[in-house]
Formats: sequence, C-alpha cells, structure tokens
Amino acid sequence: MSGPRGGIEGQVVRALGSIGAATLASRVLGFVRDMAVALAFGAGPATDAFFVAFRIPNVLRRLLAEGALSTAGIPVISDYAVNHPREELKRMVRAVVSAALLVLGLVTILGVLAAPWIVRVIAPGFGDDPGQSALATLLTRVMFPYLLLVGLAALAMGLLNAEGRFFAAALGPAVLNVGMIAGVLAGTWFDPPILGLAVGVLVGGFGQLLIQLPDLSATGLLLGPSRELRHPALSRIARLLLPAVFGLAAVQVMVFVNTLLASLLPAGSISFLYYADRVMEFPLGVFGVALASASLPAMSRQAAAGDVRAVASTLNFALRLSAFVAVPATVGLIVLREPITRVLFERGRFGPAETAATAWALAWYAVGLTGFSGARIAAQAFYAIRQPAVAVRMGIVAVAVNVVAALALMGPLGHAGLALASSIGAWVNLIALAVSARRRFGPLGGRALLRAFAGTLAASVPLVAWCVAVRWWWPVGAGAAREATWLLVAIAVGAGLYWLAAAVIGLDERRALARVLPGSRPG
Repeated sequence: MSGPRGGIEGQVVRALGSIGAATLASRVLGFVRDMAVALAFGAGPATDAFFVAFRIPNVLRRLLAEGALSTAGIPVISDYAVNHPREELKRMVRAVVSAALLVLGLVTILGVLAAPWIVRVIAPGFGDDPGQSALATLLTRVMFPYLLLVGLAALAMGLLNAEGRFFAAALGPAVLNVGMIAGVLAGTWFDPPILGLAVGVLVGGFGQLLIQLPDLSATGLLLGPSRELRHPALSRIARLLLPAVFGLAAVQVMVFVNTLLASLLPAGSISFLYYADRVMEFPLGVFGVALASASLPAMSRQAAAGDVRAVASTLNFALRLSAFVAVPATVGLIVLREPITRVLFERGRFGPAETAATAWALAWYAVGLTGFSGARIAAQAFYAIRQPAVAVRMGIVAVAVNVVAALALMGPLGHAGLALASSIGAWVNLIALAVSARRRFGPLGGRALLRAFAGTLAASVPLVAWCVAVRWWWPVGAGAAREATWLLVAIAVGAGLYWLAAAVIGLDERRALARVLPGSRPG
C-alpha cells in the first residue's frame, strides 16, 4: 500500500492492532469470568435473574464504551482539535464533563427507583416467580450506578481516540472482568452469593474509568466540570448521540427482545443464550468492534475534508477485513460448537444438558457473525459524515425483522430460534446499510468486496475440512485438560491452514493484517 489511501489503511490497521490486543485481553478475562460464574452458579433461576439485571449495565457498556458516546463525540472532538485553539478544546471538554455528570447522575437515580418496572418490562416471565423477580430487582438496583461510571469512561475513551490513543481505553472492559471475577470469589460474603457478582460490576466500573486517567492526563485533557451547559459542542454531540444509541444499538435491542421472549421459555433459556452470546462475542469484540472503532477516526477526518470517495474506500477496506476474519470464525464456531462450549463452561453445576443447549444457540448466533461485524462498521460511515438518521432507519428495519423472526422461530426452535432471529436481523441491517451507503457515497467497490468474499470462502475450505476431522476424532470424556489442549491445537492449526490458504490465493486482506502480527511479513 502506498500513497494517501495506503497511509489511511495503515493507520486503521495500526489502530486495529492496539484495540484488538486490548480487547483480546478483555475477552480472555471475560471467558475466565464466565467460567467462574458457570462453576459457582450454573444455569438456573439465580443466574437468569442476574443476567436480566446485568443486561442493563452490559448493554450500556456496549452502547457507550464501545459505541454511541465515542461515535457521537469523536467527530466533534476532532473538529475542535483540528480547527480550534487548544484552550477552546479544553473549554469544550469541561462543558461535556458537566453535562455528562448531570445527565448520567439523574438517569442513574431514576433507574434505581424504577428497577421493579424495568425488570417487568425486560423479563415479564419472572412475574410467575416473586422470589426471582425480587432478586432481579435487587441486582438491578445494585448495578445501575455502573451507568455513571461507564459513561465517564466512554467520554474518556472518545477523547483518547480522537487524540490517536487507543490501548488504555480498549483495556477498560478487561478491568471490569477482573472486578466481576473478584465478585464471584467474594460471593460467600453475601446473601444471596450472587449479590457479590453485582458488587463486582461496580468495582470493575471504577477500575474501567481509573485505568484511562494516566493517558488522559498526558494529553492535558484530564479536566474537571465547569458550570457551562450551553456550549455549542453539547448540542452537536446531542444531535449525534441519540441516533448513535439506536443506530449502533440494533444488535443490543435485539438482545433485549430475545431476553424478554426467552423469559417465557423454560428455565435456563436466558442463561443458554447469554453463554452462547459470550462465545460469539469473542471474535466479534476482538476484531469486529475493534475494527469499527479503528476506522471511525479515519473516516471522520476524511469526511471533515469533504472527501466522500475516500470514506467509501475506507469503508470498503474495513468491510473486507471484517469478512476475512468473520467467515473462518463462523466455520470454527459452528463445527466445533459443542467442544468449545464444553471446554469453557462444563463444570460444577453446568452439565452436558446445558452444554448441548448452549452449543445449539451458539451455532445460530455464529451464522450472523459477518452480519454483526459488517453492520457495526457500515453504521460508522454515516456517523463520520454526520448523517445518523440513515443508520437509525436501518436499525429500525433490522429490529423489526428480528422481532418477527423471533416470534416465528421461538416455537419450533426454542431459545435457538431467538439466536437465529438475531442473526437474520444482523444480516438485514448490514445489507440495508450497504445499499444506503452505495446511494450516499457512490460505488463502494462492490466487485472488490465480492472478490474478497469469494477468496475468503475459498481459503476457508481447508479450515472446514480440518474442523470436521477434529470434531470426528474429538476425545469426548478424556478429561478437561486433554479436551482443552485439543481445542487450543485445533484453533492454532486451523488458523494456520486458513492463513496459508489465504497466502496461496494472494488475498490483499492477509497482507494488510500481516502488518500487525509479530513475525509476519506483509508479502
């Protein structure tokens, strides 16, 4: 790659390396967290109550720390950083901090007071069990203040990303996982024990904010609030924020719908979907979300310069990279769904029946992995050009499709039907956003996208054969250590086969990603 286009692609890939590395640490710790939760609490009424309550802070984390606030803030912050004196940027930051503290504080208070009604809305099936409903309400109240913490952390993330600093902000969720693991270990100090896990969420939230403060201080933007609540930047961010919450949150709205419907299914259904979603979120978070975060600053700078064709080129590049990773990840998740679930979760009160139910949901979630990742990236392009209404409209369409599909599929497929409905909604979202982008930006390089996708499918053929062979010879019942070893070897060899096949085919995406892999040469 050379010239301006190559320079932008190089910036995206380097940012992806920083964000991906931090996100990888977070996801690994997330699996450790989930294994600890599965070991201590299994899958049943108590975990269903926790996961319903945790939906609120977890979705807020994804919307704010990984999406809406930074998405709405980065274009405005970048404009002030480039086109205004540094002192004016600092004045803007103080005003934004003030507004954030005021709004987030009020919403937190209202959330704590309205917890019983929140539980009724997102889990109406709990009404048949007063004890479970009361537990979910208690956990919701304990964890709702996480909103204030994650909102401030998201603001810090937007400031750091606009300044070209990505690692510390992306590492924040890893600190959250450490807090939750500590909460599981401290569960015996609480009654009921799962309350310790809720307290761990708050501890992790404090850490998520604190870990970003040194980098923020180094930029000179670690600033306190001011009394100014009429700064023009606030209205600009507000106009982008609400659409960003919905446009980028289509996936999370689908999660809420699935949680509501799963509460009407047999006990454990919410937990099966949660554990399956956690596995699927590993490749999505490490690469899909990271790539979306890495591409937004580049597209925002291009949009600010009025170069719409450059935005289209960066979007094309990001979508090709996304498919290059998402397609082989889908293969592995589908073919090895049961071994993966068993190695990660089957211990303590999480037995073979729970493994089978979770693996079935995982397969249908994995079908939508490319759609989830691509939609997130495509939506960023519209925020970069400050046209969030397009992403909002497409999000509404995707949510509507998800609801209809969920209602149609939950009968014959149970909780797995809800996972499939989410995947269908994600693909509809991606296709609708791509069509809209084509109308707004002109040609998106559709032929290049199709060639890249075809090449990715071809490179995945050896991976499919390998995964099928591994699954056939899998040492079921050989012990946790041996199965874990088999899984690690299967992943390593499968990734190597795919990487080699991509080199033989000569995929450009492989050469681009080689730049962030230690010991690789982009040739």
